[in-house]
Amino acid sequence: MKQIEVVAAIIRKGDKIFATQRGYGEWKDWWEFPGGKMEPGETPEEALVREIREELSTEISVDEFLCTVEHDYPQFHLTMHCYLCSLLTEALHLNEHEAARWLTTNELDSVKWLPADVKVIEELKNTF
Repeated sequence: MKQIEVVAAIIRKGDKIFATQRGYGEWKDWWEFPGGKMEPGETPEEALVREIREELSTEISVDEFLCTVEHDYPQFHLTMHCYLCSLLTEALHLNEHEAARWLTTNELDSVKWLPADVKVIEELKNTF
């Protein structure tokens, strides 16, 4: 089975967490934490900063490791390293996603999360 390793940013502002909605592919309209694939030679933190700059045209601080999620999708095995992050600039521009929302912990179940991201939601609920 194909292996994919990615990083995800759990961007926090006050009591809210940033969620993005996919605008393409098999999982179109499902919600996820922004991030993406690590490139050869990159640390997870470097990959996150680059991916968020590409996807959201903003700068983040990678504050703290939260968890690593392992999930088997039908076509591949996903390893996702998740980090709590904060914004260094206020402007956010959706370059790849069709929608975004700031959700409180109580609102996290109000959107349809990708299966691997559901595991992150469980971790967030246990942490906060």
